[in-house]
Amino acid sequence: MKVIRADVLGFCGGVRRAVTAAEKALNENKSGTVYTLGPLIHNPVALNELASRGLRVLVPSAINTLVAEDTVLIRAHGVSPSMENELRSKCKSVINATCPLVTQSQKRAAAFAEKGYTIVFAGDKNHGEVVGIQGYAEEAAAAAGKTCEFLLIRTAEEARELFVSEKPEHVVLLSQTTFSIKEWESICAVLQEKIPTIEIFSTICPATHERQDALVRLCAHVDGVIVIGGKNSSNTNRLFTTAQKLCAHAALIETADEIPSEFYQLQTVGITAGASTPDSVIDAVENLLLN
Repeated sequence: MKVIRADVLGFCGGVRRAVTAAEKALNENKSGTVYTLGPLIHNPVALNELASRGLRVLVPSAINTLVAEDTVLIRAHGVSPSMENELRSKCKSVINATCPLVTQSQKRAAAFAEKGYTIVFAGDKNHGEVVGIQGYAEEAAAAAGKTCEFLLIRTAEEARELFVSEKPEHVVLLSQTTFSIKEWESICAVLQEKIPTIEIFSTICPATHERQDALVRLCAHVDGVIVIGGKNSSNTNRLFTTAQKLCAHAALIETADEIPSEFYQLQTVGITAGASTPDSVIDAVENLLLN
């Protein structure tokens, strides 16, 4: 068997930054507990390893249980300003591990909301990044004495059915950083026809483009593709969807022991991995396939 890795796969810069911040906090905090508000990243293997070292997940309803000596990490997806302020009121050390690209999206949404724009946002409902960005937009609008219309859509069909209540000349389209590139392009086409004055800013992370493009190149040279990553990860699931379309054999796994038996019968197997997948898991999958 031959195993070929996609030329871009695994940890993106924002995830690596968040994991490094967590590891540093675990090493430095000696008197309190180190928490992340919600899962730090969307990969159970990485989270289990950090949990074994003492990292705990904090749910919003338990913020009142924090003590001053605790440390809380704001995960890569970010949170709303009000949530961050609440955390800082409870403990001395709050580490903002929000991905820099998400931070840019938060600031951009806030700036448009402050000006009274209607924000159309392409993203997944209840995703942490989306919730945080919406919080920035709504709080910025409120501070400026305005009401923020934040309209969340996921598909071109939803874009066709979209109703913008006021000021169609002041509408902006933004997106989740891990949103599907093809779906984004379809949404843009629909809304440009529907609202000619709409302003469009692509806020999709380059890492998403790079992993999708690398997967397309990979699929041309393999009999099947294994996508490695958390099954609750948006970007990993989108890689899997692409693999299913381009390869007769495609599988989504979180660990090496989940490799389907059919892949051991193939001559050439491709490997790709979501942006939250540790190098160690990728290595383990490749080693098991080859041995």
